[in-house]
Amino acid sequence: MNDLVYSKINNGVYRCGFAGTQAAYEEAVTDLFTALDTVEARLEGSGYLVGGQLTEADWRLFTTLIRFDQVYVALFKCNIRRITDYPNLSALRKRLYEHGSVAETVKFDQIKTHYWASLRGVNPSGIVPAGPELAL
Repeated sequence: MNDLVYSKINNGVYRCGFAGTQAAYEEAVTDLFTALDTVEARLEGSGYLVGGQLTEADWRLFTTLIRFDQVYVALFKCNIRRITDYPNLSALRKRLYEHGSVAETVKFDQIKTHYWASLRGVNPSGIVPAGPELAL
């Protein structure tokens, strides 16, 4: 599960965002959303990726889920669907965000500013968008 999450999702968003050709982008975005669809189905009924318990795979996925709608959809062109459009992935994102003190460590303004302002190769103006709002 860690291999799928890392290679197809965590790294998949970067393969989309930094694709150098249309063909490379189309391959990357197909791989990414196939993996998201797979993980969405796997979460049905269990709530976590590996059985009914929280594991490293869930936390590995969380880092991408928490940034996805705020950054990757627009900046990296990962825009076939948002995490908000996936009920099970959205529920996992919310559950992990609310776990312990995790919410205190997630700074959406810093996440957005880092990606949007610093990656001038994909956002030459450095403008940080006002949205989207993410209600967790």
